[in-house]
Amino acid sequence: MKLTFLGVRGSTPAPGADFVEFGGHTSCVAITPDAASVPSLILDAGTGLRMLTPLLDGAEFHGSILLSHLHWDHMQGIPFFIAGDRDDAEVDVLLPAQDGRSGRDLVAQAMQPPAFPITPDGLRGRWTFTAIEPGTSTIEGFSVLSDEIPHKGGRTFGYRISDGSVDIAYLPDHVAPGSPDAVLNKLIGGVDLLIHDAQFLEPERALADAYGHSTVGDCLELAERYAARSLIWFHHGPQRTDRALSEIEAGAGARIPVRMAREESTVDVAAFAASPVT
Repeated sequence: MKLTFLGVRGSTPAPGADFVEFGGHTSCVAITPDAASVPSLILDAGTGLRMLTPLLDGAEFHGSILLSHLHWDHMQGIPFFIAGDRDDAEVDVLLPAQDGRSGRDLVAQAMQPPAFPITPDGLRGRWTFTAIEPGTSTIEGFSVLSDEIPHKGGRTFGYRISDGSVDIAYLPDHVAPGSPDAVLNKLIGGVDLLIHDAQFLEPERALADAYGHSTVGDCLELAERYAARSLIWFHHGPQRTDRALSEIEAGAGARIPVRMAREESTVDVAAFAASPVT
């Protein structure tokens, strides 16, 4: 399993010269099976989803998008995804069920006039929008476990994804509890790679609590508590410059392989989990 990070920021894009090394697009991760040449499963659809089109080298997209929740920074790329907005594309979008509404209607809350010129029905190709409940299912050949995790402002899911050889956990927006948690043990326990919300630092704890996020230190604690083999810090604060992120990464002091997510970087999960700790 290979992961390509297409967007790594939280809350809002971060353009400019101070955000070149790590990137400024919001949350989006593409998963490519070992036997394939192009991604088929996408985690979140922030502005980074635009970056998937060049990876497909002119081809249309056939695959699925898993949304962790419906905040702007996790779905704003949908109408700008050129490889999906064409007549020959097939895109299945899955998202946390809530309020008894259809998946299409949940997405349309942010994608309809006057907030946006078109509704989800205006996308070309075959698009489906399915509201899902916690559980395990097979999506694009991967085993996907979804469960609800705490985050402010709407139902939020964390995902555990397995190809039978390696497991990853994806929790991009999450208030990390201070005590053992059965849901987190299912999602994170023993995974080869944990991708986790690291938007804030410890001195910013009040902001993290106010907006329903975790700190860089919380990620390390979770990785150790649930025996994750490696960790990638994700959902960087939009104000966190390349220099600041590099300094945090250099001072990680972790006992497992750890790095900051970088836009357009590709990670071989098994190789990274087995890499030496630096």
